[in-house]
Amino acid sequence: MEFRIEIAPPEIRRPKPTDESALGFGRIYSDHMFTMRWTEQGGWTDPTVRPFSDLKLSPASLVLHYSQTIFEGLKAYRNPEGNINLFRPRDNAARFNQSASRVDLPQVDPEIFMRAIRELVELDHEWIPKSKGTSLYIRPTMIATEPYIGLKSAQEVLFFIITGPVGAYYQEGFNPVNITVCDRYSRAGPGGLGSIKAGANYAASLKAEKEASSRGFSQVLWLDAAERKYIEEVGSMNILFMMSGTVVTPPPGDTILDGITKASVLELLRQWGVPVEERRLAIGEVLGAQRSGELDEVFGAGTAAVISPVGSFEYRGKVYHVKNGGTGQLTKRLFEKLTDIQYNSSSKKPDRFGWVHEIPLPAASGAASQSDSSKP
Repeated sequence: MEFRIEIAPPEIRRPKPTDESALGFGRIYSDHMFTMRWTEQGGWTDPTVRPFSDLKLSPASLVLHYSQTIFEGLKAYRNPEGNINLFRPRDNAARFNQSASRVDLPQVDPEIFMRAIRELVELDHEWIPKSKGTSLYIRPTMIATEPYIGLKSAQEVLFFIITGPVGAYYQEGFNPVNITVCDRYSRAGPGGLGSIKAGANYAASLKAEKEASSRGFSQVLWLDAAERKYIEEVGSMNILFMMSGTVVTPPPGDTILDGITKASVLELLRQWGVPVEERRLAIGEVLGAQRSGELDEVFGAGTAAVISPVGSFEYRGKVYHVKNGGTGQLTKRLFEKLTDIQYNSSSKKPDRFGWVHEIPLPAASGAASQSDSSKP
C-alpha cells in the first residue's frame, strides 16, 4: 500500500520536554500520528502519517455506545549508537489482531502495522528521550467509527497510532510498590474480554483502582470472578510470585492477558535454570507462603513498568510484607537484563532471543517525502 507522509509545519509543532526526569507517563504526545480507515466494502485505505490532531467522530459512532475498541502498547528505546530499538513489536501486532478478532474488528496486516510504527519513529525520532529509564511510548488503537445506534459490528473503522515520550510508569520508579487484593469487584469472567486489550476490559477496573489509590495503593491485584479465590493479574501488569525458589504465575487464559513482557521473563528464567510453574494460584497459598517465610519475592511484568517489585500487599484489611519489603535479587536481575536488551545496540550486545527490532535512523532528519511507496 502507498503511504502518504504529511510533515507537520514548524508553526504547529509542540515544544519538546527539556526536563526528562519530569516526563511522567501518558501526558505528552509527539508531532505526528498514523491513521488508516477500513470499510466493509473497500477494506483498508489511505494509510497516512500526519500531524497529530484531534479525531472527528459522529456522536453516533458505535465506539462511543458499545465500546468496540482495542489497543496495544509498546516502546521505542534509543540505543548507544543513536538508532532505535523496538522490543518484540511483531508480538504486539499478533496480539492486536487477536484482540480485533475477539470484538469483531478487521485484521491489520502485520507488515503495515510494522511500517506505520517505523515511519512514525523515524519522523519523530527527536522526541525519543535519552535519559536512562525513558522511552517513546507507542499506542496503536482501533475504533468503530460507523454512526449507528444499535448493537452490531461496525462497517466503518479507524486504525490509528500515537506516540509520546515517557518516564517511569509508577511514581515509585523501580522501587517496591504496594498493592491491594480486590475481592469485591470482578475485572473479567470466563469467555469475556480479560485476555485481550479491549477498552471495556480496562473500564471495568477503574472504580477499584481509584478506591485503591485513595488508600495509598499503587495497583489492584484481581482474583477470579467465580470464586474470588484464584489470583489473576494486576491492572497494568502480569504478576509473579517466587516461593521456595520457584516462580509461580497464573497461566494466560480467558481472564488473563498473555503478556509479552511476562513471556520474556519466563524465557529468561528457564534459561537461567530457575524453576517456573504456570498454574492456578490461590490467594490462600500465597498467604501461607508469606506466613511460613517461603514467599521470597513478588513482582509484576508489563510493557509500561517492565518489571515492578511488590513490597507489600493488602488482603481483607491486613497488610502482608514480602520479606523485608525491598526489591528481591531475582526481580532486580530480571529488570537489569530486560532493560539491557531493550536499550543496547545489537551490534555491541547481540540479542540471542531475536527480541529487538532495530531501526537505523535516516541520514538526514526530516527528509521524508510527501508520498512514498518505496519502503517495504
